[in-house]
Amino acid sequence: MNDAAFSAASIDLASVDGWHAECDVLIVGGGGAGISAAIEAADAGASVIVLEAASEAGGSTAIAGGLIYMGGGTPTQLACGFEDDIEEMYNYLLQAAGPGADPAKVRLYCDRTLEHYDWLTRQGVVFKPEYYPHKHTNTPNEAALMTTGNEEAWPYSTYARPAPRGHKPQIKGDHGGIPLMQNLLRSARDKGVRIICDARALNVIQRGSEVIGIAARIDMQVRYFRARRGTLLAAGGFILNRAMVEHFAPRLAHGNYPNGNPNDTGDGIRIGIGAGGAVANMHDGFICTPFYPPRQFLEAIIVDETGNRFINEDVYHGRLGAAILDRPDGRYYLIIDSRHFSVLERPPMGGYPVAGTGETVEELERELHLPQGALTRTLDTYNRDAREAEDSLFHKHAKYLVPLDEPPYAAFDLTPGNGAIFATMTFGGLDTLPTGEVLTADKQIIPGLYAAGRNSAGLPRCAEGYSSGMSIGDATFFGRMAGLSAAARRLRIRHEQE
Repeated sequence: MNDAAFSAASIDLASVDGWHAECDVLIVGGGGAGISAAIEAADAGASVIVLEAASEAGGSTAIAGGLIYMGGGTPTQLACGFEDDIEEMYNYLLQAAGPGADPAKVRLYCDRTLEHYDWLTRQGVVFKPEYYPHKHTNTPNEAALMTTGNEEAWPYSTYARPAPRGHKPQIKGDHGGIPLMQNLLRSARDKGVRIICDARALNVIQRGSEVIGIAARIDMQVRYFRARRGTLLAAGGFILNRAMVEHFAPRLAHGNYPNGNPNDTGDGIRIGIGAGGAVANMHDGFICTPFYPPRQFLEAIIVDETGNRFINEDVYHGRLGAAILDRPDGRYYLIIDSRHFSVLERPPMGGYPVAGTGETVEELERELHLPQGALTRTLDTYNRDAREAEDSLFHKHAKYLVPLDEPPYAAFDLTPGNGAIFATMTFGGLDTLPTGEVLTADKQIIPGLYAAGRNSAGLPRCAEGYSSGMSIGDATFFGRMAGLSAAARRLRIRHEQE
């Protein structure tokens, strides 16, 4: 199956017999990207319609933890006593985005991060000025600020000065997407944005190469919507489209917990391909296997079937998940000693079963069917390094280096297919400019077509470097950029003609 098999063919204007509705800017998708785009387009004086496939707007953003990656000295950072610098944030995010990074998008995002913070607060989003200091998947209280990725972990700590940059809208627990989308949706509706739910986009409508609208199915009927200035695709990723995942991102196909909403089926990407759009970074995405909290598990070691460590255990859980799914046929274990047995009352979040126990290292080694002496040698080296506060092999941060030398021992099974959670979502999408214009394979702009969020290859590009908050930060910020571009298009053309 080739890429073209996933195209939703465009419709020629000549076959359209009438318009169900017209507007200046037409947006497909009512999640964080689409609604942010709608707000900016409306503020620019455009009439806006949003087509949402679900019965309620909000998308995956509404069910997410809600963290937004922002820095450079936000009011929340300063209130919590942290200094940050735009260049340090840029250096970190450029590495975090991985080898497929788009430097222009990273640059623009960082340069305007403080403006984006202010924009969010103007929509009513509240960030409680409190710092959560522990390693966690989100702040369990109402605190806004936390460190959300590999900022303090090697090798990322060598690229930039670490700073906490994850900002959660105020709410208790892992539900920050709720107040975020509540405020964005309220703001959009207050500005006159029309949101039509239960409206599934099917194809773009083109006049030559120019995109001028969308065909959508509503109440079992195909209806045609005209966009006078621009059509913007923001309909989510494709993690719920098994065929697309297996074709484009086979590593993600080894995951067992699709991280998204039921409409993350790649429709927007398929529609964009049908209009002539090129795709980028389709092979990669988010991978998460949460071995913390509790924090004590960061003091453990993680080994493979050879009995050797292969990673510094203080990494963000996405980096660990990526390392495991790079070689999904291996076996993986998290090893603790008796001083950590109390945490067995609250096992790791990743659903890992206990794989073995042993009164001695040798007994645990036999129970896990590891090569004789391998685990003993690994622990001897690790314990020596821990006592010297320097991990000679993988550079784990000294604050997590604790000798594992108090038997008995236990091991959790992190092996894919043995009960561990491996959550995944896609990072690939249509190739776009930082301002949202969709590009063809030869880097030409498709007139009238824009994309943002997970319909676009945006800020986050790889699992290994991902930090929580990059996706929602990307969706809301680049959704805004695309909305502004779409709203300005006809005005720009008219000005050029004059």
